[in-house]
Amino acid sequence: MRCMKCGSKDVVFKRRYSSQRLCKDCFIEFIQKKVLRNIRLNKLIEKGDRVLAGVSGGKDSVAMLDILNILHERGIIELEVLTVDEGIKNYREKTLEIAKYHTKRLGIPHHIVKFKDCFGITLDEIVSSNVERGPCTYCGVFRRWIFNKIGKKLEADKIAIAHNLDDETEAILMNYLEGNIKNLIRLGPISESKDFLTKIKPLREIPENEIILYTKFKGLKTYLKPCPYVRYAFRREIYRFIKRISAKHPTIRYSILRGFEKIKPILKEKFQEKYTFDTCKICGEPASGKICQACKLCKELGISMS
Repeated sequence: MRCMKCGSKDVVFKRRYSSQRLCKDCFIEFIQKKVLRNIRLNKLIEKGDRVLAGVSGGKDSVAMLDILNILHERGIIELEVLTVDEGIKNYREKTLEIAKYHTKRLGIPHHIVKFKDCFGITLDEIVSSNVERGPCTYCGVFRRWIFNKIGKKLEADKIAIAHNLDDETEAILMNYLEGNIKNLIRLGPISESKDFLTKIKPLREIPENEIILYTKFKGLKTYLKPCPYVRYAFRREIYRFIKRISAKHPTIRYSILRGFEKIKPILKEKFQEKYTFDTCKICGEPASGKICQACKLCKELGISMS
């Protein structure tokens, strides 16, 4: 078999549900162009934007940083990196070293913020205290609070999140099943709010397996092991479900995504006005009530923000 683009015999990628065959160099170019096209068509980035990229050191965030750096090198955007250290022993320190390596290699400013410094507690300590909520609840809420807080402090225009196609379809199904309309209407390539910094998802159209290949073919250091707390997450059950049905229906992820995009405007028209934000009377960040979710969780834990 030959590469459909350059004619090379060194085919390394063949898409299951189409006849597309690519060599290594053409595959790398294909992924980069697809991500940049997603950014352009969905107007995720404007010239001169100051973009704060969330980079953990995992495959998705490393791939995202590598592609966003193309725009940075062209002088289209200013680019900085934020890594959140939740305090997960024998995991986060390993991914953090990879994030440090890539930011140093590319010469990009790198900010590291710890749960311990912000909330006086690590995620490991939260879990060991036998709380009723799952670790992903605390992690997700506290991470979002940090990104919005630090993003505003750094005067960022956009926060780039490394969610891939698998992540997005899992989020869609999970919120369908939970009946969480509030979160559903926030999903998409770009989330804009007068209360929160704009978040963008450059990798939203790229399947997880193709991101793994991209980092491999480009020789990018990554950490592939999942978070040890992922076993507690409802999302993990959704991940297994989609993976199982994808074995017989390889286009199912794109079908879920496109179907959601068709109904999202209806959901927004009917429900969005019901969800408004105020200012948290404790920390000053956006809140759906008098107190934001991060401060509510801190109160439950008997801790206060630093």
